[in-house]
Amino acid sequence: MTLAVRYTAARTLETAPAETRSPGPGEVELAPAFVGICGTDLHIFHGDMDARVHTPAVLGHEMSGRVVRVGPDVEGWAPGDAVTVMPLRWDNTCPACLKGRQYVCQHLDFIGIDSPGAMQQRWTVPASTLIRLPETLPLDRAALVEPTAVAVHDVGRAEVAKGEKVVVVGGGPVGILIALVARAAGADVRVVELSAHRRLLAEELGLSTWDPAAVDVPELVGEWTGDAGADVAFEVSGAAGGVTTAVDVLGVRGRLCLVAIHPKPREINLHRFFWRELTLVGARLYDRTDFEKAVVLVADGTIPAERLISKVVPLTEAPAAFEALEGGGDVMKILVDCTTDTDGATV
Repeated sequence: MTLAVRYTAARTLETAPAETRSPGPGEVELAPAFVGICGTDLHIFHGDMDARVHTPAVLGHEMSGRVVRVGPDVEGWAPGDAVTVMPLRWDNTCPACLKGRQYVCQHLDFIGIDSPGAMQQRWTVPASTLIRLPETLPLDRAALVEPTAVAVHDVGRAEVAKGEKVVVVGGGPVGILIALVARAAGADVRVVELSAHRRLLAEELGLSTWDPAAVDVPELVGEWTGDAGADVAFEVSGAAGGVTTAVDVLGVRGRLCLVAIHPKPREINLHRFFWRELTLVGARLYDRTDFEKAVVLVADGTIPAERLISKVVPLTEAPAAFEALEGGGDVMKILVDCTTDTDGATV
């Protein structure tokens, strides 16, 4: 019997024994090592996704681990292989899939939300979801490959090019990752963030930041760009004010990439879209090439994953970690160690 963290009701998580399901044809059994807690997990914890999440639900989709067993008809994988998981299962029959956009399948199973996730000591998944990790990459850092893949996809959707001026509104984990990926693409980047703690971390990573409570961000963008405006803005804050800022900083034919999940409709200045011929681009999830590029960026240090990890807790302390993340600004990324109990003993 192994342990799993289950969501059972709003603001209620339990760590309890769970049965391990043997891998069937085309499946593998994994031993998750580290699992990151993300904003979507917090939405689930708050009860905001009860219409979609079937309780009791095992959460977690940002992970790293090793193969334990392979099922029938699985080739290319063996026990001990270091892996992460692209947590998407699609139907290959809907209009989106038939157009080659399987990652936005109209009947998508997002593993860790719509089906059991990684926050457990044994996890059976389709072999098709596995992404190989280099043996030289520490597994705690590898847990940030999934959010890095999000950033890679976002930067690709916005078509960020070398030399462009980019504003990232929101300096949480995904915002910082977008800024780092955009910088690696050759862009000149500014991060807009209210939290002093997050601004300090961004600056320690070599990123320039602005506090929107203390400065006029559009005015500073004008000075920075010679009144041309930014080429690209990423809205990662999820706040109404963030949307306004992201639109206001853009220059003629600028691109606004919407990354944050806004739970309700927002007002937006459509006149500015008309006047400056702006483009709004949605960005959701990732495909395999995004994941593979993310592995490279984390492995070669372009993404300093170790600097983004605020804390690592054992599986049995995962419920408290969710509460710690609610404070927001002073915490970046908390990982759940699925390999140890509360005393640090290997399980």
